[in-house]
Amino acid sequence: MIGTIRKHSKWLWLIIIVATIISFVFWGAGPSRMGGGGSGRGGIGDLGTVYGHKVTPEAFRDAQVEFLLSYWFNSRGEWPDKSPNFNEASLEREVYVRVMLFQKAKDLGIHVGDDAVVTAANDMLRSLGRDGRAVPLDAFVKQILQPKGLTAQDFENYVRLSLVVEQLQQAIGLTGELVTPQEAAAAYQRDHRELSAQMVVFSASNYLSSVSATPAAVARFYTNYLAEYRLPDRVQVSYVAFELTNYLAGAEQKLAKTNLDEQVDALYRRYGASAFPDAKTPADAKAQIRSDMIRQRAAADMRQAANGFATAVFTQDPAKPENLAAVAKQKGLTVQVTAPFGEALGPDEFAAPPGFVKAAFGLTPDVPFAGPVVGPDAAYVLAFAKQLPSEIPPLDQIRDRVNRDYQWRAAVLQARRAGTNFVHTLAGMTADRNFALVCAAAGLQAQVLPPFSLSTRELPGLGGRAELNQLKQVAFSTPPGKVSGFEENDDGGFIVYVQSELPIDQAKMNSDLPQYINALRRAYLNEAFNQWVNLEANRQLLNTPLAQTLRQQSSPGAAK
Repeated sequence: MIGTIRKHSKWLWLIIIVATIISFVFWGAGPSRMGGGGSGRGGIGDLGTVYGHKVTPEAFRDAQVEFLLSYWFNSRGEWPDKSPNFNEASLEREVYVRVMLFQKAKDLGIHVGDDAVVTAANDMLRSLGRDGRAVPLDAFVKQILQPKGLTAQDFENYVRLSLVVEQLQQAIGLTGELVTPQEAAAAYQRDHRELSAQMVVFSASNYLSSVSATPAAVARFYTNYLAEYRLPDRVQVSYVAFELTNYLAGAEQKLAKTNLDEQVDALYRRYGASAFPDAKTPADAKAQIRSDMIRQRAAADMRQAANGFATAVFTQDPAKPENLAAVAKQKGLTVQVTAPFGEALGPDEFAAPPGFVKAAFGLTPDVPFAGPVVGPDAAYVLAFAKQLPSEIPPLDQIRDRVNRDYQWRAAVLQARRAGTNFVHTLAGMTADRNFALVCAAAGLQAQVLPPFSLSTRELPGLGGRAELNQLKQVAFSTPPGKVSGFEENDDGGFIVYVQSELPIDQAKMNSDLPQYINALRRAYLNEAFNQWVNLEANRQLLNTPLAQTLRQQSSPGAAK
């Protein structure tokens, strides 16, 4: 059926993807393996029972494929085995949850028709294309599915099972949709009720000048916070960079010898102006197309040059790090050496692509080369230079940094003391001596805030002096006409005076309410379904190898 997918326009594939909604508090995070052969080989061994039905190898594989494709679509092209946060235990959990959901849907007689599957499949493929054009199914199968051992039939099963889960969610979470207009109106008023407020900020930057950083105080501070100055394991590499900009002119000259203008015109006719929202005129759009074509050709030339250089380096015998510099000298290329860098931040000298850092930390004297590592603006060929273990530098080497840290922390403490003391001063506020006047008398400036509600996402003028969610939490727990306590933050802290609660804009509420009700019902439906899934997993997955393994791990003496 999938081979004859028809074109549809309705967007249906925003279905419930279980991987994104099930947090699974029940299962914990211990490593586990499938009884009898590992989760990757679901046809081996006893797979347990769910809802009284034996889990078959076919059902297990269908659930596994559905999860893999769900993950790929939701992570925009990444497979779970490429994620450092995903492991065999995670895969096993997700697969068994799907086995449970699919069996429940089957027991309830939930069925999805071919037309719905066709529509959803087309929309999924369209989401991968450009300008509303679907990626051809044969290309999707060849480029995405086949390298993972998957087929077009697997894709069809994935679409069908995903829609089954969506219908199951609608059935199980139905109580979550029972939101009355009165309940929605009350929730809207709670989320959109605005406050008029002022705040006074106690920032560490205002107290830095009064901090005296004596050598003895700095030394004590260094000793007390040694762990914060520990350097991670680091590496240092030499590298040759093939910069994309060095190939743009040559690429343009090569393309100029072809029918470049005709190709640009053809691409513009194919994709239209809507594909270039930043372009003000057709000429601007064509200029973008031309620039993209030149960059693509330059990138190909860049990769070719980097590959040729890497081949020359890697074929040197014996393999040693010095070969990079020797071949670079022969070819008139520049070798650069990074400063030592850690795995979390990468080199300081340039914005390295993720592959650069990973390749650098894989180098050893016995495996001295890596690359080309291709980024958006350059390709790199790397050679091992040095490995540096984790260490804490002596104070003399980092004294300036420790001085700055000491001064800042001391200033933060002073700011917090000042804020805490000022709360007592504000206790003397009267109708004639309001918040702004009390602040001014103490040499402080009260800031009038724009009206804000719990639904406010940005508050102009707040800057970095306070975090919006923290401000909302403080303000909405302070009665109108009252002053909050002193609220600490990384910069020192702040105090909020809630002047009044503003009336709801009734016209805006009436306009927003239909859409708000729909969003609220969807949120309640998701919440109800998630709760049901976790409860069912507690009960229905007890007779599976997953639960059996977890029980063994939690038993006395299981930990080694």
